Amino acid sequence: MTISMKLSPPITLSESAVSQIGSPQNQAPQPRSWLFRFWRKPFFLLVILPSLIAAFYYYAIAAPQYVSEARFVVHSRGNDGGLQAAAMRAAAGAALGGLGGGASSSETNSIRDFLSSLDAVMQADEKLDLVALWRRPEADFLAQLWFTEPERLARFYNQMVSVALDPSTSVTTLRVRSFRPEDSKELAETLLGAAETLVNRLSERIRNDTLQAARYEVEISERRVQQSSTALIRFREQEKELDSAGAVQAAVVLRGQFEGSLAQARAELTERLQFMRPDNPALQATRNRIEALERQIAAERSRHTDTTSPLGGAILASQLAEYERLMLEREFSNKQLASATAGLEVARMEAQRQQLYLSRIVQPNLAVYALYPRKIINVASIFLGLAIAYGIGRLLIVGMREHAS
Repeated sequence: MTISMKLSPPITLSESAVSQIGSPQNQAPQPRSWLFRFWRKPFFLLVILPSLIAAFYYYAIAAPQYVSEARFVVHSRGNDGGLQAAAMRAAAGAALGGLGGGASSSETNSIRDFLSSLDAVMQADEKLDLVALWRRPEADFLAQLWFTEPERLARFYNQMVSVALDPSTSVTTLRVRSFRPEDSKELAETLLGAAETLVNRLSERIRNDTLQAARYEVEISERRVQQSSTALIRFREQEKELDSAGAVQAAVVLRGQFEGSLAQARAELTERLQFMRPDNPALQATRNRIEALERQIAAERSRHTDTTSPLGGAILASQLAEYERLMLEREFSNKQLASATAGLEVARMEAQRQQLYLSRIVQPNLAVYALYPRKIINVASIFLGLAIAYGIGRLLIVGMREHAS
């Protein structure tokens, strides 16, 4: 038995179907280049691209900046803060690994603060025109001075001028940056001149203050001496007595003589009573002399000490008290004047010893090679900073996603 199999006719695709199969929608996507994928990475957009832009600016656009450096020390005559002591402290600090002693003086700190102040900016601007100095044609658009207001000028000034004090040696280092070597040197010279003027003004003020206080004490002492002398002269004119102490001394001597005569007369009366009759005229004469001496002594005592005496009473006693007070006042005023005069001489020597000086250790130099901008350090710092920030942000985002899931 023969089985016949009937084959189906071949299937043919229509042109529309063929066109649909060959269309781009049904084809597999072509892989993109690694460079295109890398450009779309967040790390490239947030870290590498800004670093490349910074590198392009520093190496292709940024203008060179030249540094002029000067060093100085502020010291006084007779003070161990001078050049020799500063050098010795510097050597000791280097030998001990930076542990050398010696604190900076207040005057040195004042000079450092002045060089960073608005006053120094204004003084330098009057002499050099800082706006034109930091807007030279060589300056690039980012590094040059943009604002001319005094406060913003002072802020830009403190970016281009640095003042550092070494506490171990009391040496101050002044560094000035600009777009021309001669500008940096000229600005450094101007700032040093302003610092020297300030030091001289401080020295003169210290000297004047010291001498003024001493002169004031001398003037007070002189007025006191004059007043005491005037009071003594007035007292002598009023009392008609040049030397009250001498008058009292003479009165004391006179009374002593009277008392001596009285004692002698009493002894003589006692002796005559031994061999004379009581009605003897010689005894009566002796008694009369004794009574006269007693009355004289009583009168002298009354004149010196009796305040109720109608003849003046204790005139000499009161005169002596007032006279001694005036003499004591004059003695004290003379001693005070002598002490104040000696103090004035000491103040003059002290003022000379404390006179301040600004001594230049290193003169401002004329730069040959531009030290700024520091291209490698700046670009590396930007890259590392952006990379760290990117890493921290990536960790925060991953943590938030895990927490959300």
